[in-house]
Amino acid sequence: MVTKPFDLTRTTLAVLSIVGLIAVSFLVVRPFLAATVWAATLVVATWPFMRRLQSAFGGRRWPAVTLMTLLLLFLVLLPLSMAVSSIATHASRLVDLPEVASDVRMPPPPAWLSDVPLVGRPVAEKWKSLVESSTEDIIQLARPHAKSITQWFLEAAGSFGGTVLHLFLTIGIAAILYAKGEMAADWCRLFGRRLADERGEEVVDLAGGAIRGVALGVVLTALAQTFATGIALTAAGVPQAGLLTAVALVLCLAQIGPILVVLPAIIWLFATGQTVAGIILVVIGVPAVLMDNFLRPVLIKRGADLPLLLIILGVIGGLLAFGVLGLFLGPVILAVTYTLLQHWVAEAKR
Repeated sequence: MVTKPFDLTRTTLAVLSIVGLIAVSFLVVRPFLAATVWAATLVVATWPFMRRLQSAFGGRRWPAVTLMTLLLLFLVLLPLSMAVSSIATHASRLVDLPEVASDVRMPPPPAWLSDVPLVGRPVAEKWKSLVESSTEDIIQLARPHAKSITQWFLEAAGSFGGTVLHLFLTIGIAAILYAKGEMAADWCRLFGRRLADERGEEVVDLAGGAIRGVALGVVLTALAQTFATGIALTAAGVPQAGLLTAVALVLCLAQIGPILVVLPAIIWLFATGQTVAGIILVVIGVPAVLMDNFLRPVLIKRGADLPLLLIILGVIGGLLAFGVLGLFLGPVILAVTYTLLQHWVAEAKR
């Protein structure tokens, strides 16, 4: 048997061709990559519910796919469009906010504030300077910030059309994945097996569980926080409670939380002498702000069999590294890495 000599040029050109093909393919699918990732995340997270719908329709797939697509349109597109439209509609009022607050008089600082170690005296002095300042001075200080916030909201509203198009594309790809979900899952498992045998298939299943758990934790936590915040604002009698609740929904989905809505409302209520309403907002609103600290990890833990610390690090680190999409990518990446390391360490015991 004659062994062919090693051809370095041919091997190098083959590797370069494969790398070039992958790079060009990435450039072609890049405009659709984010929508595809979001669609896959939605499908993986809601796949058990879609299968139950299919069973309810006598095993027929197309009615379940149609209903799930319509549900995504209403549950994803409609609330987000209403929230952004409401924010954009009322954004111009932020410019007039300093004039509206011209009649507000800050009370003097409490006597005990100066006795607080380290920060008490500086805070009390700053508070006194604000009390002694004229209304015009306060308006001049607040006006540039109000204009900056308004400009940010209007810019977000200007890109709303592209966001809606992106959502339609995401839902369309999700409908295709609903219809061909088993084929896509089998391909992913075969790809994982091709890379790392049974271990690769296990990693694929674990990634799906992590996506489902994070989606369950993020969405349900955001809805629960928004609902509690809306109740708190309404019970306290805060003006424009519906608009503020819409802002809280966007903030909760972005994993910022409703604190940017609740805290200014509490300060405003106490500053205007509405002590009872302020106490009501503190009692109901503060638990709404802190709800995600215990609710989200518990929900994610139910969907993914991973250490709780790993889940928290994946959610927070993914959000900081990749934005909102990192909420799902972070735990998946850490889950895959953790699983491979666990198997690698376990092999040393054999």
